[in-house]
Amino acid sequence: MADEIVEEFLVESRDSLDQLDRELVALESNPGDKQRLASIFRVVHTIKGTAGFLQFAKLESITHVGENLLSRLRDGVITLETVRTSVLLATVDAIRTLLEQIEATEAEGEGDYSTLVKALQFALDDATLPQADATLRGAEAAVPVPVPVPEPPLAVLKNALAEIAAPKPVEPPPKADVKPGRATQAVVEDPRIRVDVKLLDRLMNLVGELVLARNQLLQHSGASPDTGLVSTCQRLNLITTELQENVMKTRMQPIENVWNKFPRVVRDLAHSCGKQVKLELEGGSTELDKTIIEAIGDPLTHLVRNSIDHGIEPPAARSAANKPSTGTLRLSAYHEGGRVNIEIGDDGRGIDGERVKMRALERGLITPERARAMAEHEIHALLFAPGFSTAETVTNISGRGVGLDVVKSNIEKLGGSVDIDSTLGRGATFRIRIPLTLAIIPALVIGVRGERYAIPQVNLVELLRLDADQAEQLIEHIDDVPVYRLRGNLLPLLDLSELLQLGERDPTRDANLIVLAADDRQFGLLVDEIFDTEEIVVKPLGRELKGLDAYAGATIMGDGRVALILDVMGLAERGGVGAIERKIKESLRPPPIEGNAQQLLLFRSGASSRMAVPLDAVARLEEFQRDQVELVGGSEVVQYRGDILPLLYLSEVFGEPRAQRDTLQVLVHGQGEHQIGLVVDAIDDVIQQEIVASRRGGRPGTLGSAVIQGKVTEILDADSVRSLVGG
Repeated sequence: MADEIVEEFLVESRDSLDQLDRELVALESNPGDKQRLASIFRVVHTIKGTAGFLQFAKLESITHVGENLLSRLRDGVITLETVRTSVLLATVDAIRTLLEQIEATEAEGEGDYSTLVKALQFALDDATLPQADATLRGAEAAVPVPVPVPEPPLAVLKNALAEIAAPKPVEPPPKADVKPGRATQAVVEDPRIRVDVKLLDRLMNLVGELVLARNQLLQHSGASPDTGLVSTCQRLNLITTELQENVMKTRMQPIENVWNKFPRVVRDLAHSCGKQVKLELEGGSTELDKTIIEAIGDPLTHLVRNSIDHGIEPPAARSAANKPSTGTLRLSAYHEGGRVNIEIGDDGRGIDGERVKMRALERGLITPERARAMAEHEIHALLFAPGFSTAETVTNISGRGVGLDVVKSNIEKLGGSVDIDSTLGRGATFRIRIPLTLAIIPALVIGVRGERYAIPQVNLVELLRLDADQAEQLIEHIDDVPVYRLRGNLLPLLDLSELLQLGERDPTRDANLIVLAADDRQFGLLVDEIFDTEEIVVKPLGRELKGLDAYAGATIMGDGRVALILDVMGLAERGGVGAIERKIKESLRPPPIEGNAQQLLLFRSGASSRMAVPLDAVARLEEFQRDQVELVGGSEVVQYRGDILPLLYLSEVFGEPRAQRDTLQVLVHGQGEHQIGLVVDAIDDVIQQEIVASRRGGRPGTLGSAVIQGKVTEILDADSVRSLVGG
């Protein structure tokens, strides 16, 4: 019985500590929040009372002094300063360490916490706090070392913080599946019970086997003339489906279980980097399977650290860029199309594409020719290369080249994807898309050369069937690469039979075309047969097949045969979809027109960039005053002709600093709701001239260069510029 009480105490106290981390960081920003302070006091009081009952003397003594400090704060006798917050957070860490020791050994261990107790006593003294605060700036970043208890009170507090508030593991794995905050609520009757996670896993496996048996039974009953058997099978199908859904719900957890640690992580990391960061959390109630919740903790932590270290600028730099001195880090989650989207965004400096390309060239990851032709999403993809880093120096946070490649691989192991959206000077957002669960998923069953495969339904866009004559007419080729014109857009085509080295497809047969989405790309997959969609149970691949990028797992079909589950991202990589898209883009890009008189608008963008754009690509030329510009969602806009016109600074698109002017020269491109304002440094002239010499290629966002009025001038591709920034 005593063991059960201790176990209950450990579980509830651990949950309460997660809450304390969040509440203390929030209280530091708003010390006058009496309700939050009272909640913190109740948690510490509860832990102290139970620790005394269970005769954990060290834990009781620490929480007792902490309770005294919180009591004086609650009564308004003293105020909450940064140093007191640090002492209280150190107390939380000490309590957590003692709980881990009790869980591992059933005793409090030999650790000496007298230094912390004296530090808490010292923090009760309001008279010497300002002196302590001035002395202790940066103390939290120190590495813990064993120190004797010094006599001066100020030294006591300094050494206590250095000892206790050292860097901690970012994600201690929880031992139980309990929602936070339970210890702070007086509940007459708790409607929940705790179930061993291993039991839930076993139950999920049994439901998976039941689904397989259901599928087999449905397949056999479909050909049976026995109406009673058919009716019974349909009833079994309904019950199995409902049971499956409810068992899956037992494994679902809100993503806030992962986010609970981030207020403390952000607070400590911002202090160590000398930055001011405000954390915003949205969609914490979004639920995911427990397995995925556990797997995404480390990738999310790395992206949060990356945003603070690389993205958000120090206060002085932000003020110089006309930004608030406090940066904003946003974490949001939401369901979309049977998946969960997680976004980690900041309003920092953004990603400098030219700097990324320079580092990639230094490491030999790309050639100079490739660098000149890269689109923005291709530049961002370089950040996920193994060992890639833009950090100038190695610190305890970054610069070792171990980072985004691990994030990407861990997310893709879950069947997810990650991409980046960034605007230089305005910030960057990492978007993660992951499935709700990995156990049972809806899939499309297809056939190729007598073999069956399953494609996860979340990757499906649409299905098309082409008879042999249609296929011959509608499937085009660019440099011997097949493409399909789908509603005016060229779609890269991959033949699954060739990809899996099963032989060539018979061109005289009808073609089944599956349009798939891989990350932010779409491509078509040619297969022999399309069967049906059904719920499949995902089985992991054996060790021998782990390295095959085309497969994500396996499943057992209704007839007992094994079918491999295709990895859509892996198929896209194996088939070179990115290279095909570049060929399509190159084939569609018109070169600068030679030999005919053209109306061109000449302008300047950046310090010395002379550029031109075909006049028919410009709807209007406008001037706006700086005070007309408004900020919406981190983007600059102006009110224009009864609508809202987004502004895009061409100098920033091409990696140059924005010129600060009171009057903005704007080229309005597009029509209606698709209009965008391209801000340039100066509009020089409108001319009509025959281009006699031109060169294709050049930087992304241009059609190339040409000799205009005796000078080499870049030709702007306005549509390409919009695609570069996601406009």
